[in-house]
Amino acid sequence: MPDMREELRSALVAAMKARDLVAVSALRSALGAIDNAGAVDAAAAPAGGVSEHVAGGVAGLRATEVTRRELTAAEARELVRAEVAERLAVAERHEAAGRAEPAARLRAEAAALQPFLT
Repeated sequence: MPDMREELRSALVAAMKARDLVAVSALRSALGAIDNAGAVDAAAAPAGGVSEHVAGGVAGLRATEVTRRELTAAEARELVRAEVAERLAVAERHEAAGRAEPAARLRAEAAALQPFLT
């Protein structure tokens, strides 16, 4: 069974081929959120040889390589759920302000992400 990231990426390719700009935007945003959540904390960076040329820099082969944090399926699903919730909340604010067009786009983006929550 493919993981959430693979499912989103294949859906992104299909949306790009279909030229579905709303779905492309939502899927790219969700993938970005998952990528950002897997980023390594700066404090976890390995200690390497100090560079004499760059202040705070390290020197040496692979001195700055750190593996990314692996998200569980539940964490990835929660990130997508947060993306959907954020879009729906902002859509409500747009509607309250009388801006129906941006609200409709945000609701469509939320609907594009909804199938990945099941």
